[in-house]
Amino acid sequence: MELLNIESKRIRNLPVYIFHDINTRKLKLRREGKDIIDLGMGNPDKPTPKPVIDKLIEVASDGKTHRYSASKGIPHLRREICHWYDKRFGVKLDPEEESIICIGSKEGISHLALATFDRGDVILVPNPTYPSHLYSTFIAGAKIKDMPLTKKNGFIPLLSDSLVKGPKKPKAMILSYPNNPTTQVVNIEFFEEVVRFAKKHNIFVIHDIAYSELCFDGYKAPSFLQVKGAKEVGIEFYSLSKTYNMAGWRVGVAVGNKHIINALAKLKSYYDYGIFTPVQVAAITALKLEQRYIDEIADIYRKRRDVLVNNLCKIGWNVEKPKATMYVWAEIPDKFKEMGSVKFAMHLLEQSDVAVSPGAGFGKYGEGFIRIALVENEHRIRQATRSIKRLFNDK
Repeated sequence: MELLNIESKRIRNLPVYIFHDINTRKLKLRREGKDIIDLGMGNPDKPTPKPVIDKLIEVASDGKTHRYSASKGIPHLRREICHWYDKRFGVKLDPEEESIICIGSKEGISHLALATFDRGDVILVPNPTYPSHLYSTFIAGAKIKDMPLTKKNGFIPLLSDSLVKGPKKPKAMILSYPNNPTTQVVNIEFFEEVVRFAKKHNIFVIHDIAYSELCFDGYKAPSFLQVKGAKEVGIEFYSLSKTYNMAGWRVGVAVGNKHIINALAKLKSYYDYGIFTPVQVAAITALKLEQRYIDEIADIYRKRRDVLVNNLCKIGWNVEKPKATMYVWAEIPDKFKEMGSVKFAMHLLEQSDVAVSPGAGFGKYGEGFIRIALVENEHRIRQATRSIKRLFNDK
């Protein structure tokens, strides 16, 4: 029997995954013995702090923790994340009604889209943006209205009334600062403007703050929820993945407006039994770590950023140093600009053995840029820039 049309319409209609060809070529080159320096995916390369690993082992040794957990997250972890928000941002949260634990913020954002977006709803989404923001909206059946993030507007959306014009008013807005992929940062005044805009147009806000602790040169990222009235209009997703090198552990959290949190909790109660309890207890240990652990992780990325940017500038590729995240958002040099981001990324892979992400993969307004992830050590980054230098000299 031949099974046809297995995929649902929501899957068939997904946009083309633009990273596919590059990832396929990268794997092929590696199988051929090529030493590919992979600066494509934002996948932390350092281990999780030892106290967190030790706590996981300790709790996992207790058989009673091997049973089903709770889809909303264990109460102790929800209390701890609320305490962390109070300590870090001065934001008061109710652990019962204003917090929920997610299997990574990607899962949380994707399920929130299903829980709150109806087919035909219009959602304001940055462009370029983290692909999950885009695909979760598509899968939910909603329509996307771009908020262009361009060099001209400093990679910060212009919150004008024109965004809400059209046959159907937008229902929600997705934001993420410090931003992936552009690395742009904002101050609290921007979030004040967001809250005013959301209230004026009756739009709810989803803010992704995954990179809040990876900040450099004295910059400290604010929380959207620090603004008076923010909890009336939105929620914020935070992830332990980048702050504590816990990407594979899949621990995220959503906090904020209780009605939005409740919608997500309701959907998740049908879909999952929560994260393995020992992982949640270990996450509590992570949130209680001394600040020096976070500072050490951020400092690793700062040093890598400096090595990458300084060496690229030396070869004539002028790139700005980001104030946050684990990426560099690099405009394609003039001599290669006509290639476009996809062909240029493939050119770097084929000719320099360096893998990066094309800007177009994050949305059409990402064209003209590539994203470089700081996920290799300083020696490997120097090696990458030497290889790229030869490519420049050959042109």
